[in-house]
Amino acid sequence: MTEPSRRYHMISWVAERYEIHPQTLRLYEREGLIRPTRSVGNTRLFDDETCRRLEFVLTLTRDLGVNLAGVEVVLNMKDQIDALQAEVERLATLVEREAARRGSVPREHALALRPRGGLVPNEGE
Repeated sequence: MTEPSRRYHMISWVAERYEIHPQTLRLYEREGLIRPTRSVGNTRLFDDETCRRLEFVLTLTRDLGVNLAGVEVVLNMKDQIDALQAEVERLATLVEREAARRGSVPREHALALRPRGGLVPNEGE
């Protein structure tokens, strides 16, 4: 399966589209807030994912008044949450595969929900 072709935009297009000075985009890159890719000639290229991240940065700075240090903290937390969600999805897939391979779980090993949402061993009804 081949990856669909990605669209890339040059810094001038991104600056105009988001009404931001190219120097500010360069600053955001230096600070590690955005990570545009580079062409063979070292030109910054912004794909859709980088533009979405830039939109998030601009929401934090323009709409919420967060400074760049705060933006860095929020982005780090967001990256950690995204990584944890991916890991949870990976583990859920493994559990589903293993459950399908093994068949049904014996009733004495099943889990039941507590009224407050916690899991407890199912000891009958």
